[in-house]
Amino acid sequence: MVLMQGNEAIAYAALDAGVRFFAGYPITPSTELAEIMSVELPKRGGKFLQMEDEIASLAACIGASLTGVKAMTATSGPGFSLMQENLGYAYMTEVPCVIVNVMRGGPSTGVPTGPAQADVMQARWGTHGDHPAIALCPSSVLDCYSLTARAINLAEKYRMPTLLIPDEIIGHMREDVTLPEHVEVVDREPPHVPPEWYYPYDDTGCEATPLAPFGAGFRFHATGLTHDRAGFATSVPAEIDRCIRNLMRKTIKFRRDIILVEHEHLQDAEVVVAAYGISARAAQAATATARARGYRVGFINLKTVWPFCFKLIAKVAETAHAIIVPEMNFGQLVREVERAACGKTEVVSLTRVDGEPIVPRQIVDAVTHHATPGGGS
Repeated sequence: MVLMQGNEAIAYAALDAGVRFFAGYPITPSTELAEIMSVELPKRGGKFLQMEDEIASLAACIGASLTGVKAMTATSGPGFSLMQENLGYAYMTEVPCVIVNVMRGGPSTGVPTGPAQADVMQARWGTHGDHPAIALCPSSVLDCYSLTARAINLAEKYRMPTLLIPDEIIGHMREDVTLPEHVEVVDREPPHVPPEWYYPYDDTGCEATPLAPFGAGFRFHATGLTHDRAGFATSVPAEIDRCIRNLMRKTIKFRRDIILVEHEHLQDAEVVVAAYGISARAAQAATATARARGYRVGFINLKTVWPFCFKLIAKVAETAHAIIVPEMNFGQLVREVERAACGKTEVVSLTRVDGEPIVPRQIVDAVTHHATPGGGS
């Protein structure tokens, strides 16, 4: 058992999961990640680069990843905005890497040291065009460790950028944690064919096409343009369609492997609270308090926010009288809950945007307003 900060847990999980390249630009509240990686990476044979800005940071990570190295960067809201063009390039070129966005208040420079959860939709739709997205959201220091390792493994397995989006409180809080003795490590699939048979963007039907590192003797062309299976730009409609559908297939076909949620007391819940990040901590405490008072309340911790768990929410909507969604924003993920519920139950948005976290009392008040003791209708 160790006393560890959330950002510290992210850094050490990345190292344990095999990250050997980090390029970043210091920005509150993610700076601890860069500080730790600058010290620890050289000890493990890795490389650390402090870049001139966040645009260059992700560009360097993409280049490092294409050589076969597991790569990561970290930032916060303004820096994440700057990364969007290169993030789109990484999606299109199917380059595995991990981007950590420790969410703070916004827009613009906002509240540099204050928490928020307002980058959730940016994590899904920040860059332009149709593309897949994987975004994980920890709600504890132990989550910071385990979900970082998971994000790195998903990036390598599905050959795509993966996002970790803790809020500032989770990034800076310290907790006693017992780290696992062993960390599952997934390495990207290498080509199993001779160089002359290799196509870097072939549709194999598996999680992702094997990725040959630059310089290994395999012909490889990477472009942000829609491309054929060899990686060269194309304007042929059938090839454009195949390119985009192959990208989207990853989070559609394999969503059951990607989505991770935890839940409690759904079997008898009259009201369900669905939350993520620090708000999930308040929601879990509020659920326990409300149940002790005789209210039938369930709890969902959305550790994967993208892809969204539509099937679980749709199932809950069949029986619950209301789903409450506490968020430190004006209501972002609640729109996905509404879409999944399809009008079958009331969806309640509980928001806070003053730089302070939602507290259990606020959620308990919402629960008691929408439920009755003992679960009576």
